[in-house]
Amino acid sequence: MERAAVFDVDGTLVDTNHLHVTAWWEAFRQAGHQVSMHAVHRAVGLGSDDLVAHLLGDDRDPAQDDTISAAHKTLYGTYYERLPAFPDAGDLLRRLDRDGWSVVLATSAGGAELTALRRAIDADDVIRATASSDDVEEGKPAPEPVQHALELVGASAEHSVFVGDTVWDMRAGSRAGVRCVGVLCGGIPREDLEEAGAIAVYRDPAHLLASLSGSPLSSGG
Repeated sequence: MERAAVFDVDGTLVDTNHLHVTAWWEAFRQAGHQVSMHAVHRAVGLGSDDLVAHLLGDDRDPAQDDTISAAHKTLYGTYYERLPAFPDAGDLLRRLDRDGWSVVLATSAGGAELTALRRAIDADDVIRATASSDDVEEGKPAPEPVQHALELVGASAEHSVFVGDTVWDMRAGSRAGVRCVGVLCGGIPREDLEEAGAIAVYRDPAHLLASLSGSPLSSGG
């Protein structure tokens, strides 16, 4: 049975969370809503539909949802050509591939956005598959995106690990039955990640790479 190292992308491998915050904040402002950047930051990691619903609540005008999401996509799209990967993100994925892990991305991004993210990571040679929330009925924190990632490479949950930067990632991984590893580079506190299910937390991909021998992603699995 294959073992998978499943990775969230935004805020985990690529330094995009605050770009998303700015784009969402402006999209909400254009639609006449005042939503704090702090609240937006805590919601990053949810799929677009879930993020809008989470921040505006059930009493919002749902007819605005698509307009807000489209505005965010347009605003965020201006950054596609200069998205910055975290240091050693690609090296981490290549090392895990050499150690016998099937590297899979689990992200809500698709199309040109996903292309830009993969270009930033620069490790397409070792990324075995990509699971998007568009491929499942429910996005994170539901377990389906992680389960789908495992299915793509024929990996078992008990032998796999999910790495992410938000509580939504940790909850999704925990519900899918995989071990969850958190990173702090997305801006979410260690305590929140641990409470949501992280069994280990590292500063960023470079810290995880330097600490692999004693981590849930050690070569011994």
